[in-house]
Amino acid sequence: MDPLADLLDGVRARSAAFCRAILEPPWSMRIADGAMLALATTLRGHAWIVPDDGAPVLMRTGDVAIIKGPQPYTIADDPATPPETVVHPGNRLTTVDGVDITDELRLGPRTSGQSPDGSAIVASGTYQVSGDVSDRLMKALPDVVHVPRLSTQAPVMELLAQEVSGDGPGQQVVLDRLLDLALIATLRAWFARPEAKAPGWYRAQSDPLVGPALRLIHDDPARPWTVASLAEKVGASRASFARRFATLVGEPPMTYITGWRMALAADLLRSSGTTIDSVARHVGYANAFALSVAFKRVRGVSPSHHRTGA
Repeated sequence: MDPLADLLDGVRARSAAFCRAILEPPWSMRIADGAMLALATTLRGHAWIVPDDGAPVLMRTGDVAIIKGPQPYTIADDPATPPETVVHPGNRLTTVDGVDITDELRLGPRTSGQSPDGSAIVASGTYQVSGDVSDRLMKALPDVVHVPRLSTQAPVMELLAQEVSGDGPGQQVVLDRLLDLALIATLRAWFARPEAKAPGWYRAQSDPLVGPALRLIHDDPARPWTVASLAEKVGASRASFARRFATLVGEPPMTYITGWRMALAADLLRSSGTTIDSVARHVGYANAFALSVAFKRVRGVSPSHHRTGA
């Protein structure tokens, strides 16, 4: 498995919340659903994404955006248009004064608006993301990722838009899978753009030496890797491999391995009832004591304290 696949493994749609809003200017929606990650596309017209602490981003028809939460933000026909509607968890809609208008604005399954003939249509799906593994991906993204239509995988977005407008059997599962595909396609398109400044671990995947080494690390994090053993596996000298890895990834091989193991351990400690000794062996440490020493050195707390805090 490659680094992006591993990081995306914890960012999967499971009963994701979807919404298709049909709008007519002037319009403005305050998004306060607390989602950690949202993927939005403009199916008709345009929309401005207005972060509270950032520059507005214009989405034209067919563009796709990934918005990091959980802080609220605004989507509007114009950055100056004040919000009229607030979107809460579960696609509950209220006025800015708190009056529930969900039923009043419902036009169909997962669809809201004043009229089906509005000049703008915005479709979105949200993820609840948690865990240290997924956090490594989140830290590599700006608050708003904007990918123009020409760079997006249009068939995936069109399928997603069609499915949101219907109400067929098994729809939630279909929507979840399509949202995952759309997210992956958008991330690939974004990281391929010069302005993305893709993280080293992503750029290095295409390198003939470092790319295979990263896949080896992610396929078997518990293996007792050394710089020498990785270099031998990819057919390079120890010194040249270490230099190339550090240059492309931005940190030495063993530092990367330790960081990845600590992220895996942190998530396992949060999400499972397994013993610390079992977690230690899963991520490449001989026993709980060895993991505790490494975890406290890197994270500043012991595994047991991390688990209690989580």
